[in-house]
Amino acid sequence: MVARTGGEREPDREPSDETLDRPLPEKVRHRVVALTGDALGGLTVAELPAPLRQYARFTPQRRAKFGGNAMAAALEGDTVFRQRIAGRLRDMLPELTAAVESGTPPAAADPVDLAAVAYVLRPLGWVKLVVAAGEEAQRAQEERAGEEAQRELTRLREELSQQRAAARGDADRARTELESVRKELEVTQRKLRSAQSDVKRGEAELRKLRAELESVRTAGANEKAAADGELRRVRTRLAETEAALEAGRRAAREGRSVEDMRVRLLLDTVLDAAQGLRRELALPPAQGRPADSVDAVEPGQMTPRDIAARALSENDPALLDQLLALPQAHLVVDGYNVTKTGYPTMPLDKQRLRLLGGLAVLAAQTGAEMTCVFDGAELAAPVLLAPPRGVRVLFSKPGQTADELIRRLVRAEPPGRPVVVVSSDREVADGCAAAGARPVASVLLLKRLART
Repeated sequence: MVARTGGEREPDREPSDETLDRPLPEKVRHRVVALTGDALGGLTVAELPAPLRQYARFTPQRRAKFGGNAMAAALEGDTVFRQRIAGRLRDMLPELTAAVESGTPPAAADPVDLAAVAYVLRPLGWVKLVVAAGEEAQRAQEERAGEEAQRELTRLREELSQQRAAARGDADRARTELESVRKELEVTQRKLRSAQSDVKRGEAELRKLRAELESVRTAGANEKAAADGELRRVRTRLAETEAALEAGRRAAREGRSVEDMRVRLLLDTVLDAAQGLRRELALPPAQGRPADSVDAVEPGQMTPRDIAARALSENDPALLDQLLALPQAHLVVDGYNVTKTGYPTMPLDKQRLRLLGGLAVLAAQTGAEMTCVFDGAELAAPVLLAPPRGVRVLFSKPGQTADELIRRLVRAEPPGRPVVVVSSDREVADGCAAAGARPVASVLLLKRLART
């Protein structure tokens, strides 16, 4: 090898004219491509064949992955490029390359590495090294395949033994289950026969009931036809009676018109005289009536406590309607107690809007006074809310709960006024009941709002 100016090596001459008469073994080819990818980084772009210049900046792994075919073709067809790669291999693997070129490869070396280096260096007998490496790789592959086949056979035998044992167990269980199913089938057949007889009796009873129903429908239709005829006759007589009554009223008005005028004039005169006499005597209005002086027990007025004695369930919305029908009734609602009972998954602002919308409709229907109280103790700022018409909305102050505000509202009412408090909180209900209010559960209001 003759050195060039600047330290560049002169390309080696071909030491052998041997050629490979078969494709390069796959493992040897992969190793040749990997060595070429490693050696490619030591060459300049000008020293590379044109197809390989695009891979010059790649890492060795990326060169082998994306430029493997191009590098294999360049090694096979470009002698100068192969000799340059051989020079790089001598620098990278000096001991292995020296042993290969001297014809005394180490016995412990990997046959694939020896074949790959020999393929690039092309010393005497390199074809034999490549063929021997291919045969060795094929033999190793066949040995591994045989070992894998033996292991697979052993595994399959073990699986077959396990499956046979499992099959015997499954067969035993199947026989046991079959016997159990047979017994259950016998019981089911007896039940089926009993059920069939019951069905036949039921069908006979159904036919009898259908016949009775048809007779009842026929009788009802006849009675309805008779009632319709009687109703038409009554309406005719009523129309005749109303016409006669109107005619009599007109005759009476015409006959009384003059007498009514004279009596009205006399009455106006007496009234004017009485009013003048009251002014002259400065008489005050009468404060009592003669019947007020009679000693007796007067009837009491209906209160919310009387409503509870009626035959209504505590969860019947009609109970709330009766309470709100009392004169000057006042409905106080524990807002969050109701919303978290009826729709707890909604955000708090949506809960408030939904409840207040329903209360507005209820206020318009009943005319009762309504106050909805929300707990505002944890609020960082006042809630921006436009209360609906007919509903008073209150939030408790900091340091005060909604329960305390509800009790204050109940105590502020005069004794005797019907006050209804909606809350499922037992403490609130007991406190309001002690103050004279009528507590009802939150579910009662939710059922009533569902009807609006």
